Amino acid sequence: MTTSHELTSPSRRVILAAPLVLPAVVGGTSSGSALAGPRPASDTLVAFYSRTGNTRVIAGQIRRARGADLFEIRTVEPYPEDYEKTVEQARRETEASFEPALVTDALDIARYCTVFLGFPIWGQTAPPAIRSFLKAHAWAGKTIRPFVTHGGYGLGTSMAVLASHSRSARRAPPFAIEADQERRTLSRVTDWLGAA
Repeated sequence: MTTSHELTSPSRRVILAAPLVLPAVVGGTSSGSALAGPRPASDTLVAFYSRTGNTRVIAGQIRRARGADLFEIRTVEPYPEDYEKTVEQARRETEASFEPALVTDALDIARYCTVFLGFPIWGQTAPPAIRSFLKAHAWAGKTIRPFVTHGGYGLGTSMAVLASHSRSARRAPPFAIEADQERRTLSRVTDWLGAA
């Protein structure tokens, strides 16, 4: 049971652990993952946008393998939790070439030479948040290495989006992988429920 003293007075454990939080911020990791201690500055960034977590898993693996910094691209207004509503909103935004506002973290992209850029395919193209991210930064002298998750339809027009929004960057061939498709999962669950 928590006493009023425990609520108003920080414990010795909390006070001793407080200095361990600082390296996570100093290390250049904006995704909230904690680091064991300060790391030397990296010239490689892994920036990613993920709705269901598939792209996030790959981003984490690249970060570990390359000793890179990690940055999660997030929209100011989150997309709906409901899959169908997100699909509809993304369709409207893509048709209107809408570029949503992003959460502005202190990302100094100028210090990176290589940016691994990860995202899922939405409506056979890059999500609107990726257009916003690309447009927000200067890409001259940088190499973008795309990694893409999709539900079976391939890259669609996503590489054309990268080319048009980062003209001054060098772009490496993309890594693409079919990940669990949310629409397929929901359809199978619906069929299963209908059979019961």
